Amino acid sequence: QVQLVESGGGLVQPGGSLRLSCATSGFTLDYYAIGWFRQTPGKEREAVSCIKSRDGSTHYVDPVEGRFTISRDNTKDTVYLHMNSLSPEDTAVYYCAAYRIFFEQCSLLRSMYDNWGQGTPVTVSS
Repeated sequence: QVQLVESGGGLVQPGGSLRLSCATSGFTLDYYAIGWFRQTPGKEREAVSCIKSRDGSTHYVDPVEGRFTISRDNTKDTVYLHMNSLSPEDTAVYYCAAYRIFFEQCSLLRSMYDNWGQGTPVTVSS
């Protein structure tokens, strides 16, 4: 079955960097969009970025544009989120998610995603 496993979270100082990984299995990554979302206590889970695995096209939300980069390695069935210039506002549990995509661009709508990982926590603090 479809499985997504996040890793790479941890504690980092403001201004630092982290790379999150989303290891996928049980499906052909080329046929799916992968999204990164984040959630803090008491808040809705929000979109961060997405990638259409087949062609590598991407989208970002404004708060992370220019600081975060999503990428994929289809040979390893893994999607990455490279996070730079981190601030305390980026502290959250980060989730990757997947949905079957056809000809459209990847979506940042949470409701499109029907497969989710368990999350990896990121804390930005001095």
